[in-house]
Amino acid sequence: MKLKFAFLNLFLGCISLLIINTKFISNAKGEELLKVELHNEIKKGKFLIGLKQYLGGEKDSFSIKKNIKFITDKGFLNLTSSNGIKHKSKEINISWVDIPNKNPETIERIVFGPFASYESAKKQAKKLKDKGFETTVAYPKNWEVWIPFEDDLPEFELKNKISRKINNFQITPVLRSKYSLMKLEGPIYISAQEDIKINGVNFGKNFYLLKDLYGTWTLVQKIEFDDYLAGVLPYEIGPNSPLEALKAQAVIARTWGIFNSDRFKMDKYHLCITTQCQVYKPPKITNKKVQKAIEATSNLILTFRNQPINAFYHGSNGGVSATAGESWQIQDYPYFKSIIDGSKSLNKNFKLPISSETDVNNFLDFDKKQFYGSNHSLFRWNKKISSFEIKEKLIKNKLININDDVFDLNSIERGFSGRVTKLAIQTYNVNKSIVLVKDDIRRVLNFIPSNLFTINKLSDDLWLFRGGGFGHGVGLSQSGAIEMAKLGFSYEQILNHYYRDAKLKKIEILSQ
Repeated sequence: MKLKFAFLNLFLGCISLLIINTKFISNAKGEELLKVELHNEIKKGKFLIGLKQYLGGEKDSFSIKKNIKFITDKGFLNLTSSNGIKHKSKEINISWVDIPNKNPETIERIVFGPFASYESAKKQAKKLKDKGFETTVAYPKNWEVWIPFEDDLPEFELKNKISRKINNFQITPVLRSKYSLMKLEGPIYISAQEDIKINGVNFGKNFYLLKDLYGTWTLVQKIEFDDYLAGVLPYEIGPNSPLEALKAQAVIARTWGIFNSDRFKMDKYHLCITTQCQVYKPPKITNKKVQKAIEATSNLILTFRNQPINAFYHGSNGGVSATAGESWQIQDYPYFKSIIDGSKSLNKNFKLPISSETDVNNFLDFDKKQFYGSNHSLFRWNKKISSFEIKEKLIKNKLININDDVFDLNSIERGFSGRVTKLAIQTYNVNKSIVLVKDDIRRVLNFIPSNLFTINKLSDDLWLFRGGGFGHGVGLSQSGAIEMAKLGFSYEQILNHYYRDAKLKKIEILSQ
């Protein structure tokens, strides 16, 4: 086996002499392309989006046989690598190889988590940082907080484990041609004048390959704000939504992206493309209504005290919005208020807070037609869940062992909007009671669409969860915004309804 890897190293080193149409560069332009300065890109009106993560590793579902193919129909592709390689071609193939490390490195760290959200992980990271620890917020599978391992560390209240990893191999990208391979180093910049197809999918014009914290790589797209929004709006609120709802979504998606642009700072890009950020897919065709909404609100963001707000949004609030502090383990923001989301007459029927199980049931029983967004499929929902299903979720999250059985569930604390903020789960082991807090409730019991629910025990083995809404309930309800737009509200009125005291402001984009 060692002989095999030694031969591979020799092969990769020697075969580089055979690369065709490859030049070495040291000019300022090439160096500038390879700089990945996240803050400056935002100033220029561009996001760096992590399109595909963990490339070259076990979780890589994008590389076909450990190979990524870049193709352009017109013109040429240009590749610039940090080890001084420049390559120009109609087609570029990059493969991943595992090269043995001459001196394997052992990495030891304390891992806290998993956390249900970036917000909760970031808060815990700040607490540890305030105590003098060097912290990293990471996302290997779930959100985690890392600190370097040291002897004589104090005991932590927060759940943690010691992680030890020996890096025997280095996942390395190589430029593959018909007759040769050449080792590349990151950042690797790939661009073209026309759109580039990557593994057969049309993505855009400017890309990086960047090494991440986990030893794997990320395919990153550099994209202007408005082009990014064209790939967000159709998948977040839907292209057929009313124009004013689309405008509202454009403003908050742009605002949210800017506020959260340090989310993947550790891996040198701004945002991902999943529900951990905002869902993004490269648009196959231009949607005229979506484009009109983006252009009408170009460079507009929501601000509070002249700073971008954390513009949370979700599918449906079930008729009452939540504060940030009752949805995540974070501070409250002054621009998020808990409101009854509907006609003015509704405020006469319900007074906040909604504090008891009875109050929540009465709220869920009320005529839903008077609420904004009541057409959403999960505006009201019922879930019959067996004790065995709950047990499976707890085992999967390593909260109980296989011999424990669920005995009882109780909502022991609710937030201002009636959402469950603490859920106690009792097992037959009398000494074992699990308390799930805020966003951990839906992370562990992921069959629950929202935290706005009541629990009824139907039998020893069956529970009825009865609730309303889909998502965390903070900020704009997309189904509510759609209905408000249909009723004639402008996008400014919609934003003012969901983000109290926030102001619209046009941001300045620096010329390049």
